[in-house]
Amino acid sequence: MMRAQLTKVALVGAAASLLMGSLAGCSAADEGSGEAGGKIAFLMPDRASTRYEEQDSPLFKKKVAELCENCEVLYQNADGDAAKQQQQVESMVAQGVDVIVIDAVDTTAAASSVQSAQASDIKVVTYDRPVPSVPADFYVSFDNKEIGALIAQSLIDHLADEGITEGGLLMVNGSPSDDAAMLIKEGSVEVVEDSGFDVLASYDTPDWVPQKAQDWVSGQISQFRDDVVGVVAANDGTAGGTIAAFKAAGVSDLPPVTGNDAEVAAIQRVISGDQYNTISKPISIVAEKAAEVAVGYINGDTPEADTELFDTPSALFVPEVVTSENVKEKIFDAEIYTTDDVCTSEYADACAELGIE
Repeated sequence: MMRAQLTKVALVGAAASLLMGSLAGCSAADEGSGEAGGKIAFLMPDRASTRYEEQDSPLFKKKVAELCENCEVLYQNADGDAAKQQQQVESMVAQGVDVIVIDAVDTTAAASSVQSAQASDIKVVTYDRPVPSVPADFYVSFDNKEIGALIAQSLIDHLADEGITEGGLLMVNGSPSDDAAMLIKEGSVEVVEDSGFDVLASYDTPDWVPQKAQDWVSGQISQFRDDVVGVVAANDGTAGGTIAAFKAAGVSDLPPVTGNDAEVAAIQRVISGDQYNTISKPISIVAEKAAEVAVGYINGDTPEADTELFDTPSALFVPEVVTSENVKEKIFDAEIYTTDDVCTSEYADACAELGIE
């Protein structure tokens, strides 16, 4: 049953095409008006995940500039501090921004920030991570529950292909203060429960900190060592910590470890064989959609939703699993990264073996 979910990855192409079409229409309308303008706050949660500085922020700013010549993007990063992010929201409210796009550090704590902004007639777009307790005006993300299902099913299928039917799994989940992480966990758990494999231990990694994941996995290796046949890690940071723990314990034959986000370091680990999979989420899809929604609000438009999550109109996109078998196609042929980005001297031979040149 769960294997069939993997076919959903084909939907991402259609979703991307529909998105680009809608973006083009919005762009033409906005450029035609020429007069609209406003301030958009773009508030990201941390720097532990490199994507926010390297991809989300520049892509969002670029798309807003294309859609709205007179719009200004005010970008801030909370450095993993929920209190700091709350202060940033308060500052943006005081500055009179028109729209706040927020990827919450703590999705429970962020509820008061959403309410405060909306009370000041500021539209709030939750981004990547939902705020379940208070409906935002719009939510843009990849389908996080589906991400969990996809990475777990990919791992289970790989174990079956390798003829591995016994042993147990570790589950290294994301932050308990992040409802997106809990959705990923929910999707993974559903697959694992249907797989026949036992869960040896499960851990919710505080604030997604890789070192905390590494420390926990080190303890599990001491207890379960030879029984671990795979690890469901919720993102590339926790995957990196997991792999570091196994290497530090002297485990030469690493169990397959999942990931999510397709960070450069993760792609290098996939290519070298240290990490089994990751999730390619072309950040341009969500960044550009969020820009479209934000500019639409400034222009007085109501964005179209394709679903609803936590009573919030939402646009959710389906990502793709990346392994060594398709990394060339999904990452390099798709121009997400270049060989200069990934195939440094340490990984040059491994890239060449996969035809990545």
